[in-house]
Amino acid sequence: MTTIDGFLLSRQWRDIKTPTGSALQLSYWLSTAKGPIQLVFDAEKPLFFLPLVSTEQALIALKSAGIPPCRQQSIALKDFQQQPQTALYFNSQRQLYQARRLLKELGLTPLEADIRHCDRFLMERFITAPLSIQGELKPRNGYLKSVNPRLKSSHYNPTFKVLSLDIETAMHHDEVFCIGAICFDQQHPEMHRRWVFMRDDGQTAVDSDELLHYSNETQLIEALLTLIENFDPDIIIGWNVINFDLRYLQRCSDRLNIRFTLGRGRSFAQWHESSSGDDRFTLTLPGRVVLDGIDTLKSATYSFESFSLNHVAQQLLERGKLLQSEQRGEEIAELFQSDKPQLAAYNLEDCQLVWDIFETTRLIDFAIERARLTGLAMDRIGGSVAAFDFRYLPRLHRQGYVAPNLKEFPEGVGSPGGYVMDSFPGIYNHVLVLDFKSLYPSIIRTFNIDPLALVAGLERQQSEAVRDRKETHNTDTTNLVAGFNGALFDKKSALLPAIIAELWQARDHAKQLQNASMSQAIKIIMNSFYGVLGTPGCRFFDYRLPSSITLRGHHVLNKSKELIEREGHRVIYGDTDSVFVLIKDDEQGLENTQISAIGRRLAQQLNDWWTQHLREHYQLESFLELEFESHFTRFIMPTIRGSDVGSKKRYAGTLRRGENEELIFKGLETVRTDWTRVARDFQRELYRRIFHELPYRDYIQALVNAIHNGEHDEQLVYRKRLRRKLDEYQKHIPPHVQAARLADQQRVNQGLPPIYQRGGWIAYVMTLNGPEPADNYSATLDYDLYIERQIEPIADGILHFLGLTFSDICGRQIGLFD
Repeated sequence: MTTIDGFLLSRQWRDIKTPTGSALQLSYWLSTAKGPIQLVFDAEKPLFFLPLVSTEQALIALKSAGIPPCRQQSIALKDFQQQPQTALYFNSQRQLYQARRLLKELGLTPLEADIRHCDRFLMERFITAPLSIQGELKPRNGYLKSVNPRLKSSHYNPTFKVLSLDIETAMHHDEVFCIGAICFDQQHPEMHRRWVFMRDDGQTAVDSDELLHYSNETQLIEALLTLIENFDPDIIIGWNVINFDLRYLQRCSDRLNIRFTLGRGRSFAQWHESSSGDDRFTLTLPGRVVLDGIDTLKSATYSFESFSLNHVAQQLLERGKLLQSEQRGEEIAELFQSDKPQLAAYNLEDCQLVWDIFETTRLIDFAIERARLTGLAMDRIGGSVAAFDFRYLPRLHRQGYVAPNLKEFPEGVGSPGGYVMDSFPGIYNHVLVLDFKSLYPSIIRTFNIDPLALVAGLERQQSEAVRDRKETHNTDTTNLVAGFNGALFDKKSALLPAIIAELWQARDHAKQLQNASMSQAIKIIMNSFYGVLGTPGCRFFDYRLPSSITLRGHHVLNKSKELIEREGHRVIYGDTDSVFVLIKDDEQGLENTQISAIGRRLAQQLNDWWTQHLREHYQLESFLELEFESHFTRFIMPTIRGSDVGSKKRYAGTLRRGENEELIFKGLETVRTDWTRVARDFQRELYRRIFHELPYRDYIQALVNAIHNGEHDEQLVYRKRLRRKLDEYQKHIPPHVQAARLADQQRVNQGLPPIYQRGGWIAYVMTLNGPEPADNYSATLDYDLYIERQIEPIADGILHFLGLTFSDICGRQIGLFD
């Protein structure tokens, strides 16, 4: 018997034939210090739960249909309606699905029948991704295999072999020009190899260390498969690598009758088409993880104006692709014909950019920590509900309950959102921002908001579900916590607060270790719990749960505002978990360090008040934590355009960071990608001048004249996304759609295929003839329109606080300034 630690790479199940019928087989692949290991379990029986009172009827029906369970077991579990349950076990997953369908047709309710057994097997053992195995290891071709070993959770930290992949192709049809690959071994970072497999039908080129030539596509793809088998990566990374590179190679392999065995043990990729019908796929690769750079960045909450490889690389690495023009497809085809070494360099640089982005952002570390915390596969995108189930269900079972099914027609979908206060517009000096640290998780933790606690609470004290947005009347504060809309939570039954406490402690530890990837992963998971409880896609959905979180947040924010204003300060805005405090007049002249001290003192005073208030009135320990977040030396809260009413989620200010200052914009034009660069730069510079009391009239007039003189033409480009197929825009045709249609027509006229029919991003300009594509317009730009729609609104947004308008400075006939 051997004991070894590993990290989970993939999980699959399948039904296999046996001498007596069929059986379920579970397969897990691990990365370990001894190399890849496959674990196989062939004695597992998938199961679901059924109310005990329905068991006899169910067994008769299943036996009659020829799908009787292989075992029935009485269990000490009940459902949320307090009905005792029994467990029905089946030989195969297919039999379970057949039984579930039959019982539903009979009006019976199998519970937890949607849980995949390859997930249940792990979650009931509290195994997420790192685990320890104890069993016999048998060598196979390139890996070890263990059948039915013993498993337990561990703290193993893996190192991986990573392959960065990129292909270059023909534009008009499935034809691969070359395949680039860079191989990295995290255990030996000094050793990495780079290859480009290039198709050369003429067979005249000379191979080099990095550039290898092949006479046809079949040899090209087989060379990649040989590399993958020999290097044996744990992780494959790329940019849109699943839905472009690997999907493209799969299509070519199918066309050429190549066995596209990307998985370990020469297994095939398992493709799953999106239900949205947008020709997008997910991929399961036995023994390997495929991490797409775009999806993984989004999962880690990165945001960019564009997720193109060139743009993200420019932002993160300050360098980009070797070819950057809009006609890259034509350039690549030309290089394939005339300069293959240059094409190879371009191909390899794309691979390197992807690797460098992953390294700079520590995306692999993020994926590791996310898997370690949630139990989800490293390459699973989204999955907040599944992650909640993975953590919650085993704890629920140990409290004597099984989980409910999804409600077919849930009541009360759409809970109240975060509280956003009415703002007081104006330009201010010295505004402090106080922020509740992880407000929703801390509310869940403090007020015991939890599905099981709601069930147990309503068992203790009956309360009708209502929609009055009021705190529930509670006659037993010793044992119960009042929620909202009729919710009452039992203090002893709650599971979710303990889960959050565990994650909170882990995040504090990650911060101490300066492990940003782990800290970010934990923050995303904790903040997802509110969203999970508020979605009808969650099996525990009950509108009283999310509304007890958000309405408690409203109460906390409003009460905090009241307490702050008792001190003589003024709250000019508040949003979900933050309040913006204008300090009182007699403290406006203090030094910046003294003003920051006021912010820290206010935060501590409020924390002390909440601690005492919750202890005395609710008999609860407070986990609410208000922090002094920032100090704006100058701050603007704008109005809604065309009115005197203060806006929401839009502001700007000069933020003090130590001895330095930074201009911050939230929700305004300068941070919105649908405004032109000239408008965004103008707003930033205008606000800077006004905040620092510098001249601004001449600057505005000079910019208007410069636009009319054509000095900013390159900055007058709009960039907007086509969110639907081009032919789906019928009645109202917005400017970016008109530009995209014109661009496609121009390409067709040149003998090129259209590129916007299925959507995408379009860059366009506004001309005297209307919108035209930015890379191919013929008419004169409509400068008056740009000034009217891009410059004037931004100027008036701040000038009116100074008693001025754009027209006061530039005159009413702006066309006269050309």
